[in-house]
Amino acid sequence: MQNKMSEIVFVNIVEFPPIKKGKEEEFKKWFAWSNSIYKKFDGFISRRLLKPTKGKVNYAAIVEHESKETFMAMHLSEERQKAWENVEPLLDGSPTPHFYDVIISAEKEK
Repeated sequence: MQNKMSEIVFVNIVEFPPIKKGKEEEFKKWFAWSNSIYKKFDGFISRRLLKPTKGKVNYAAIVEHESKETFMAMHLSEERQKAWENVEPLLDGSPTPHFYDVIISAEKEK
């Protein structure tokens, strides 16, 4: 089964490193602010911050794009570089990205 063009076809799951002590609220504000930047890019579908549960301590994010090409255009942009410069001081390390192509999906009908 292939996805229609309007469906999600490329996903980036980001595992964030630990947030520096006392910087968690600032990190969440940065994430919300950076969403307002990233959603302006062609091909952007969504970006969500995931809070850890059951003994996990690090946040993660899911970024959904129409294609790897539209994701990389955003990722390599000057705007993304500026956003990274704003969050880097809040992190104790570097994020770990994982990339996926959606091959089967289901959505609840509206």
